[in-house]
Order: sequence, then structure tokens, then C-alpha cells
Amino acid sequence: MIEIRKINKSFNENHILKDVTFTFEKSKTNLIIGESGSGKTTLLKILIGLYKHDSGSVLFNQQKVNLMSKKQKRHLRQDIGMLFQGGALYDYMSVEENIMFPLTMFTNKSKKEKLNRVNFCLERVNLSNKNNLMPSELSGGMIKRVAIARAISMGPKYLLCDEPNSGLDPKTAILIDDLIKEITLEYNITTVVNTHDMNSVMQIGDNIAFINKGEIWWKGNNEELIISKNKELNNFVFASKLFKRLKQ
Repeated sequence: MIEIRKINKSFNENHILKDVTFTFEKSKTNLIIGESGSGKTTLLKILIGLYKHDSGSVLFNQQKVNLMSKKQKRHLRQDIGMLFQGGALYDYMSVEENIMFPLTMFTNKSKKEKLNRVNFCLERVNLSNKNNLMPSELSGGMIKRVAIARAISMGPKYLLCDEPNSGLDPKTAILIDDLIKEITLEYNITTVVNTHDMNSVMQIGDNIAFINKGEIWWKGNNEELIISKNKELNNFVFASKLFKRLKQ
């Protein structure tokens, strides 16, 4: 579980996040949604540790990050798997080398142990025997699946995803959504997904935070979203003619 309490973040005179409070629940796909510039990317970067919040608290498993020792923070980073928007694979490394990279950086496992873990993760994302392919030989969906395999290679307690369906066709996007959901349940992970893909919201939105103008304007799940009377939420989610018909 990840908790954020009264988080504030400003850049110069621009107040990006304003007293943001939310609980990202374990074994659920927790979605952060909102328009571009709403503050959702800033919030995700605070969870990752790329930004420091100005005030408030971030707690991982009830432990405040700002009160952790350097050793505790190092262990926490190893418990976090990150799925970047474009996959962020190293283009000069093979699939196997990309997935093995965090194992080499942060563990003392033998080459055989690391290879066994790589093969396990590849099998889990349905890419068995693709070890020697280079990123340039992969489709967009395969890149995302390799990135997921790398993100879970360390057996994380937390999985943070930035626009995991960006650039994918609708069918492949559903496959990635389903895979993220399956991994979340299978490994009892706290998963946080930053997205403005409404198909993802409807497909895997167990616990949703809608951010508008730096504040959380609505909380709920995908079923509650359908019947919500929140005007700003409805204007965002049901902007297209297709989703407007769904709302009706």
C-alpha cells in the first residue's frame, strides 16, 4: 500500500499539487487520471522519488519516506518496478540483457540464477525464447512486454506505470492492461498507473483518482465512474461521442 497525505508541490510560482491525499491499495490497479497539465505526472514522479514534495507525507507500507535512512530508501527503490512510457529499453542491449540489468545492478545472484529469472519473466509476459532479439526487432507491444518483464525482474512490491498504452493499437493496449492486472493480482503488488486512456480506465480501474487543477476532484472505481454526477469528471471521461453514449 502507498499513501499520500496532503501533498503539495510547486515550481516557482506554479502550484502543481494542492493538498493531494489518496491511498493506492495493494492487489489493485490504482489509476491516476486527468488532463495534461493536471499534475498527475508530477505526482507519479514524487512516488518514484524523482521529485521531492514541498509538504505532506508519502508512505510506503506505513513508513514515511522522508523519515527513512539512506539504507531504507535504497531497499525501497529495489522494491519498486517502473514501467516507463516508451518502454525505455536500452537499444544496444538484447532483450535478455535489458531484463538482467537491474539484477546485475542490485543483486549478487549468479549468472545462472539471473538467467533463470530472466526466462521466468519472459515466460510470464508470453515472450519465451526471445532472449537474443534487439529492441529494434520488437513491435510496440513486445517492447512494452519486455519492459514489464524488466520491471518485475526484482520481484517488486510496487509497480509504477507511466502511460503503459501510449502508442499502442487498441487490441494490443487491452493485452497490456490485462497483463498488468494479472501481475498485480498474482504477485500481490500495489500497482499505480498514470493514464488518460479511457479504455484502461474502464478495463482495469479498481481504484481511481481524478486530478483536476492539481487537486483530487473525485475518487472511486470504474463502476462508480459510470454513474458519477461529477461534472468535471464526466467532461473529461465522456468527451468522445462514443463514451457519451455509454454514459447515457
